[in-house]
Amino acid sequence: MLGYIAVLWGITGIGLLIGSAIYRLSAIGLETFNYSLDWYHWAALAFSIAFMGFAEGYRGFQQAWSPRVAARLLFLSQNVSPVRFLLAPLFCMGFFDIVKRRMIVTYCLTSGIILMVLLVHQLDQPWRGIVDIGVVTGLVWGMTSLAIFTVQAFFTQGFQHSPEMP
Repeated sequence: MLGYIAVLWGITGIGLLIGSAIYRLSAIGLETFNYSLDWYHWAALAFSIAFMGFAEGYRGFQQAWSPRVAARLLFLSQNVSPVRFLLAPLFCMGFFDIVKRRMIVTYCLTSGIILMVLLVHQLDQPWRGIVDIGVVTGLVWGMTSLAIFTVQAFFTQGFQHSPEMP
């Protein structure tokens, strides 16, 4: 029972983190349409949506992060410990108790994301909103893929993704 409570905390924590980003960035992205947009703004918007949908949504989330998080949620349900319980969202995202190579990638990627957030924050509208709409596209794709992989992990036979435990 404790394992399933940890899973609920893990998926809820991740959902709140990503959901908060979607909410905040959507508001900024929608401000873009308060400006008079030229053709190159529209082209940049289309590129931002396509690029971030593919790179962040499909390649980053659907092919790598979401299946691993779902596998770690499934692992957590059967292997809960006090630290994993308390820090379930961080465990599921791979910040600890994961193979060394993946942990290094996770920390480097997180640092890169923080740096990009700080840089994009410096952009003026409508450019910031254009980038943020692309990011929201990727995040929504990611949340959707995470939900699908989590359902597969818990309710189908033969879920073959690795939790990458050390």
